[in-house]
Parts: sequence; structure tokens; C-alpha cells
Amino acid sequence: ENIKNLTKGVCMTKGSVPKASYKLAKIALGGAVLVGLGMATMAYAQQKPLHTVEKVELDKYLGVWYEVARKPLSFQKKCARDISARYTLNENGNVVVDNRCYDQEGKLSQSLGEAYVQNAPFNSKLKVSFLPEAVRWLPVGRGDYWILKLDEDYQTVLVGEPNRQYMWVLSRDTDVKPEVLNEYLDYAKSVGFDLSDVI
Repeated sequence: ENIKNLTKGVCMTKGSVPKASYKLAKIALGGAVLVGLGMATMAYAQQKPLHTVEKVELDKYLGVWYEVARKPLSFQKKCARDISARYTLNENGNVVVDNRCYDQEGKLSQSLGEAYVQNAPFNSKLKVSFLPEAVRWLPVGRGDYWILKLDEDYQTVLVGEPNRQYMWVLSRDTDVKPEVLNEYLDYAKSVGFDLSDVI
């Protein structure tokens, strides 16, 4: 309906306007239609439930991961390089999260947290808390950590959350082949993430 209304507003003939203007009008209309379709596709994808991978073997997932792409986050503003996350298991069977990065002056920043599996034994949905350890057991201030795409060798992973506000592509290696990174970013876009601000 919107597209029909749009076409009514710009209906032209070659006889009523110069040929160059007619071509520009057609280009503008085509561009508007494409933008509208793109926005509609994104909106539709964002309304769909966000699916995780079927199952994650935690013992294979543990270890060090390096960030190779993300949507901007307020708590990562100071991170300029060498952004990594180390995951280990504690005595309670939860995942210890050790996030590290360096700012532009080379100063190390570290955040320690704990992740709690929400859908065992599938282990693809976790809640992460960075509250002080003494009060970390409280079910507040926990963020979603959903594993959305993961290769069978556990070398590259797409992590996000159901509102699609946060997203990371992590790798076991600091250098990722462009085609691999693009594969994961394309998948993120296909499930409704806005990649216009990815860094």
C-alpha cells in the first residue's frame, strides 16, 4: 500500500518532464522501493524468534577466544586492541568469564564474571553476571549470552542476545580470513542484527 501511494506521488510521463529528470525520478523511485523493502526485511527478521545452535559441548568451548567484530557497547568503549575472553569452569560447574582488552595507551582492562547455563544439556543459552562475587548469586544484572552460530571445530562463533542489541564474532585466532568473517556477519544480518555500526 505504501509503495502504491509512493508511485502515485511521482507518476510522470516523458512528455511532461525532460528526459534526464524522468530518468532521475525513476532512479529515485527505485531506490526508495529498495530501501523500503530492505527495512521491511530487517523488521521481519527482528520479529522472528532468535535461534541458537542445537548444542554446545562446553569442554570444547572453554579456553581463549579473540574478538574480531562486535556491535558497540558502552562498557567496551575503552577497548582499543587485543580484546579477548577466557572461559574456564569453576567448582560449581559454572563458566568463569575473564574479559581483557587494552586501551589506546596500552593499559590493561579486565572484567571477571560468571556465566550460568540456562538450557542444559544444550548449553547454547547462558546468563552472564559481572557483579561482585559476593552477590553474584543474585538473579539480577545478568546479560544474555546466546551462541548463534558455531563451526564444528569450535574455531569461530557468533554470540548475541534475543533483543539483537549486542553481538560479537569471536575466533580462536586473532587473524580471521575475510570470507569467514563475512559468513558470520552475513548470518547475523539474516537473523535480524543491524550491522551498520559493527566495528
